[in-house]
Amino acid sequence: QVQLVESGGGLVQPGGSLRLSCAASVSIFSFNTMGWYRQTPGKEREWVARIISGGSANYAESVKGRFTISRNYAKNTVYLQMNSLEPEDTAVYYCHCGKPLNDYWGQGTQVTVSA
Repeated sequence: QVQLVESGGGLVQPGGSLRLSCAASVSIFSFNTMGWYRQTPGKEREWVARIISGGSANYAESVKGRFTISRNYAKNTVYLQMNSLEPEDTAVYYCHCGKPLNDYWGQGTQVTVSA
């Protein structure tokens, strides 16, 4: 049973930074893709960032240049460093890890950007 546990969310002022973590219960070597999505009430879940097994990373236009995704194989953890946060970044952030036939999601962590 694969479990993903996010942490690091919270309340931050505009322009501030947060680092989200996603700890997996299995080796992250087993995943083809690892990424982050976010969702606000009444809207569909939105893709934010992705890193593939080869190491390439991709970002949504809205976060490019501000967010950085990374991983630590020794800790089986994926990170999302979020800088220059804006009120529009307020959402529940979900970790996603994928294999060819399975997708796994964390429970979500709330990020609120407000003065």
